[in-house]
Amino acid sequence: MFATRCMIPIIKSPKDYQAFRISPNDTNRLAIVFDPTIANASVTLCVEIFDVGGKTPPNRHQFAVEMFFILKGEGLATCDGKTVSIRAGDSLLVPPTGIHEIRNNGAGRLYVLCIMVPNEDFAELIRSGTPVELDEEDSTVLGRRDVLVPC
Repeated sequence: MFATRCMIPIIKSPKDYQAFRISPNDTNRLAIVFDPTIANASVTLCVEIFDVGGKTPPNRHQFAVEMFFILKGEGLATCDGKTVSIRAGDSLLVPPTGIHEIRNNGAGRLYVLCIMVPNEDFAELIRSGTPVELDEEDSTVLGRRDVLVPC
């Protein structure tokens, strides 16, 4: 039998995403798609946007599993000392306590869908940063207008 409780789905589009740079000198920005305040669950989903040469600082999470799906671009992912090349369509699963970083070594921006479960204060860390605007290139990629074929 189906549960009697029904939740109305939450629909957002790229114009609704809030983007932040966690630290002023960071070379990546995070556009929050869903977080615990929106999803009413301990999950954070964001799109991480890396400028050319951009990277995350090495980091780890005590309890959270973090999954990355490469939307566009190419780079390098390192976890616990092992480095692999990544590009559009690749995915990476980082276990709790895995020390990891992502670096954009491509010619253009790197766009990565990031999902963290449980949230482990990730959304709060992102929102504590400096708000930034998404530019036209970001909006084109996030809206998938970069892959549309004209009729």
